[in-house]
Amino acid sequence: MKLFRFLLVFVLLLGGAFPGRAQTPCEQPAEKQGARLVLPVAAHNFGDVARKGGSLVHDFVFRNEGSAPLVIVRVLTSCSCFKATFPKRPVPPGGEGIVRVTYEPLKSEPGTFSKVLQIYSNSVTGREVITVQGNSIE
Repeated sequence: MKLFRFLLVFVLLLGGAFPGRAQTPCEQPAEKQGARLVLPVAAHNFGDVARKGGSLVHDFVFRNEGSAPLVIVRVLTSCSCFKATFPKRPVPPGGEGIVRVTYEPLKSEPGTFSKVLQIYSNSVTGREVITVQGNSIE
């Protein structure tokens, strides 16, 4: 009886190791299931900017490299001088979208700045971070 149990467990454990065996959706690696937000570039440096020169804008392009539509749920910024717009509609698998960030140097003190934007979505990664930096000159 112990030998039978041992053989049964052995066969069950080896059952998934045979090549050519079709995988069910539950057995696929987690990184291939669901939406996947990918930011090829997640940082931007504006360099030296005039504090009273107006708003600075930069577009961050992202892709959905997952298998389901990507939905950005919310975006959080590190201060009121930093704003973002993003697609409100789902981005299909293989599709692209833009997160447009706007920094208003007049609303901050002069000097170096580093601002963070957090993107929350239904991506398998959950949260992505964008960083914007520069030097505001009076």
